[in-house]
Amino acid sequence: MILRNIQMRQQHFIAVALVLIATTFSFVLFGQGPPRMRKHQVTKASALTLVPANKKPLTSNRVQITEKDGFRVIESNDIPKHTVGEFPNRGNPNAIAAQNWTIRIPLHPVTNKEATSLHLRTERGPPNMPFGIGVNGVLFEPGTAEFWMGNRSADWNYEALGGAVRLGLDSNHAHVQPGGMYHYHGIPTGLLNELGFTENEHQSEKHSPLLGWAADGFPVYYAYGYSHPDDPKSPITQLTTGFQLKEGNRPGGSDSPGGRYDGAFIQDYEFAEGTGDLDECNGRFCITPEFLDGTYAYFLTEAWPVIPRAFRGTPVLLKERGHGAHRRPAR
Repeated sequence: MILRNIQMRQQHFIAVALVLIATTFSFVLFGQGPPRMRKHQVTKASALTLVPANKKPLTSNRVQITEKDGFRVIESNDIPKHTVGEFPNRGNPNAIAAQNWTIRIPLHPVTNKEATSLHLRTERGPPNMPFGIGVNGVLFEPGTAEFWMGNRSADWNYEALGGAVRLGLDSNHAHVQPGGMYHYHGIPTGLLNELGFTENEHQSEKHSPLLGWAADGFPVYYAYGYSHPDDPKSPITQLTTGFQLKEGNRPGGSDSPGGRYDGAFIQDYEFAEGTGDLDECNGRFCITPEFLDGTYAYFLTEAWPVIPRAFRGTPVLLKERGHGAHRRPAR
């Protein structure tokens, strides 16, 4: 009798274990929702701490840019030539890995009356899309997938350059997404150095080099351009953005972080018409060394948004949509 009871208990335990295994497997197999969000509570911006970019990538840079059938075709492995930070690191748990991209952007882009934001509130984001791609084949992707209290619907999205949430950015203002994609969140210092536009140089003497292309096809430059947009003989000046911090405090309550507008969140900023050299897309119509007949062009500014957060033309999708969530690093 005792032996039979033991056997029945064993059978019961085996049955329960099988149910648990099957349930777990079903969650893994069919659960296609996004990963659990980190519930950040910080509401204040902080000084940005950057990881030194003193490591040589394990793989060589591969990029080829051609023109075909009305498109600028960029083939890239997303590995820069310049040195990078140590990855993984405390703020970023991902290792750099080569990608295999063939990106096609319009060769003859057209401007629209209305701007298209990177931050599309009608979709589950941001970031909804990268802004563009550098001449070295590395993406400009300024958005983060970090939200106050992990609440996407409340939409208080942390700014990568605001320092409130540690994201392990290196001194190129770049880090790595799950899957190994290295990408820029701010001024690509290493790329600028490669192009002969170093920080120690007297930059006001020359126009910024071409840094890359936006997803709508228009060119991307650093902040230095002609003081008169239609006169290439005019003095070089550092172009300024029209964005500024909002005044006062953020809303409070269960769906808002409260606290002063200080740059911790992208919603802390607003565009003030007529206060800078550039429009709400951080761009302008102008002449550049590559476009002597004039073009619309974007500029990466020292002040926010640094990398533009909206398109003047119609963007194409540079890579599959995804939030690029930064997994919680090991402690």
